[in-house]
Amino acid sequence: MRSLTDLDLNLLVTLRHLLQERSVGQAAQRLGVTPSTVSKALARLRDWFDAPLFIRGRLGLEPTELSQSLENELADWFQLSDRIASQGSHTIPDGAAFRLVLESPFYTSFLNELPTVIYQRYRRSSIKVMNWDHHALGDIINGDADLGFCARETYPRSLVRVARLPYYIDHEVLFEDRPMVFLRRDHPLLAQKWSLNNFLACPQVSVVWEGNDEWALDGLLAEQGLRRHVPVRVSSFEQALHIAAQQSHDLIAVAPSYCAHHAAKHHPNLMTMPLPLDEALYRQLDIAFILLWHKRNNHNSKVTWLRDEIRRLHAAYHAHHATGLDAP
Repeated sequence: MRSLTDLDLNLLVTLRHLLQERSVGQAAQRLGVTPSTVSKALARLRDWFDAPLFIRGRLGLEPTELSQSLENELADWFQLSDRIASQGSHTIPDGAAFRLVLESPFYTSFLNELPTVIYQRYRRSSIKVMNWDHHALGDIINGDADLGFCARETYPRSLVRVARLPYYIDHEVLFEDRPMVFLRRDHPLLAQKWSLNNFLACPQVSVVWEGNDEWALDGLLAEQGLRRHVPVRVSSFEQALHIAAQQSHDLIAVAPSYCAHHAAKHHPNLMTMPLPLDEALYRQLDIAFILLWHKRNNHNSKVTWLRDEIRRLHAAYHAHHATGLDAP
């Protein structure tokens, strides 16, 4: 006899969307995952039920009799699940542990008040805020972190697009951004024509991001047969900006434009310039900055409250501070 303990209940979410959409691609779009992820989930469902759930028809996937019988059962099950999850949804237990993994310098620029806000509201709580790294998504999946904040590229060939998140990870886009060039206001590059060739000839400090030495900009340049000159790599945008601000060399840095808040406070001799790319290419480098959490926490009062507070603090900062660094 089959046991529900052997079934990942998140697969039922995928099944519900497949029944609604009758298409792997459209179900994937609704879930914010790749079609491959949905196909793999469907294969696991077939294995557990030991029966085909859909057959291919002229108009898409056609549910079998088993799937049709499951459709009404699933509707009742999700309705009951939502009622159970909503019980006490506005109550955070006394002594709760708040565990976050947040990309820096976003955290230090916009959310430096978050730990004290949590502490003042929940005096008996414990608070742990860690920097986002390539292990952080695993921490969220394993339940070692409640909520994360990170960047996801839109470049079609990127391995860190939103669409590549596991189907059981939910997210919301907090804001969108673009990479910019950060360089000293007296940098000799500014005396030259602002062109792609001159940019590529200039030595750069780059960030090892998500465990990768190269990211979307490098992939986009490689498609054009081009490559940056990167003699220095560091682990954070703060380090990259710190190095770019020094007078002893001609290194420049590329970082998301929101890092201008950090630079304005700590490195006032830095300014920003747009990457010297055509708009059609530049658009491929747009970045989505997202909050993300496991689907099991969709009705978790602590995660809901954290998301609300992060949105509030982010909006409050922008309401009271000037944005960005000035171009010449």
